Amino acid sequence: MQLSRLKPTPQRLLNVQSWIGMPLRAVMDLKVLVSSLNEFAPLSLAESWDNVGLLVEPSPPHTVSTLFLTNDLTEEVMEEALQKKANLILSYHPPIFQPLKRLTWKTWKERLIIQALENRVAVYSPHTAYDAVPHGVNNWLAKGLGPCTSVPLQPASALDYPSEGSHRVEFNACSSENLETVLSSMHKLPGVSFITTLPIRAEGDEQTRVSLNCTQQALVQVMALLSQNSHVYRKTEIISLQKPLLADTGMGRLCTLKEPVSISILVERVKSHLRLPHVRLALGTGKSLESQVKVVALCAGSGASVLRGTESDLYLTGEMSHHDVLDAVSKGITVILCEHSNTERGFLLELQQALALHLDGKIHIIVSERDRDPLKVA
Repeated sequence: MQLSRLKPTPQRLLNVQSWIGMPLRAVMDLKVLVSSLNEFAPLSLAESWDNVGLLVEPSPPHTVSTLFLTNDLTEEVMEEALQKKANLILSYHPPIFQPLKRLTWKTWKERLIIQALENRVAVYSPHTAYDAVPHGVNNWLAKGLGPCTSVPLQPASALDYPSEGSHRVEFNACSSENLETVLSSMHKLPGVSFITTLPIRAEGDEQTRVSLNCTQQALVQVMALLSQNSHVYRKTEIISLQKPLLADTGMGRLCTLKEPVSISILVERVKSHLRLPHVRLALGTGKSLESQVKVVALCAGSGASVLRGTESDLYLTGEMSHHDVLDAVSKGITVILCEHSNTERGFLLELQQALALHLDGKIHIIVSERDRDPLKVA
């Protein structure tokens, strides 16, 4: 048969054939899925004041075939999730933040929890953990600026110290015989580790340099032991160890554009990225729409506490107080405000793809169509 005579296969048929070839979606146990979500964005990165993780858990066993993503879990969004047979709702903002003293039908947040439990739907919230990770909300927001490099405004530290213990104690010992007794006692102290000795020559004498790591609690006992054996050592140093910073991880972003652009161009880029017809703009003192911008400090949501005091040409966030805006403008810093959730919601589409890869396509992941910012221009 000549190739020119071949008829194109209807697109709908191609789609059906691709569905046939696809394996049936599996389900995941809730505990396994939550563990995987925690690996995607460790909850330890969240702010201390935040309420993150699994907030609502139906009685086990509970399996998940459909994961439903939303920025805010409202009653309208809950209705949508139930219609779409969701087994787990991932709500970026935690629907439970302040403690609930009762579960009644009087308030909308109480009704959400009752509906979730009655319909066996789990609820998980990552919130500021997603703000901190390199593949999270703030990095997504920075993509709207154009080509740039970025670093966290508030870098996050690792959970653990580079070695065991939070402190290092170093001292020179002049009596090797008594030193063995002291070191033996130190070895027995809980929280003391990594004891090393090195022969040195100091102050004209042969001495031994001792180095050990210990916890904050053990430090008191180590110093007490040294005080009891002051004739053994001559010089002591206490070094406070620092937890290493995590690469590209933390709150907010300080972005340096590859090429400076005018404020008006940057406004249009932000509007396009967030799919907004308008934003709120406060020009810095002495600035115009044609003023050039090279450095942008940004923070998704309500970013005043993160942005405050940062030197840059422009602040980008969802909302700031009137007085925080005035303070920035007085310093010549232009401010773009997009409303709180508008700086976060667009990330969900990127998250949908990232989680599909992270979970190896084991479950169905959908994004809410009813979730939206409550504020509109009338």
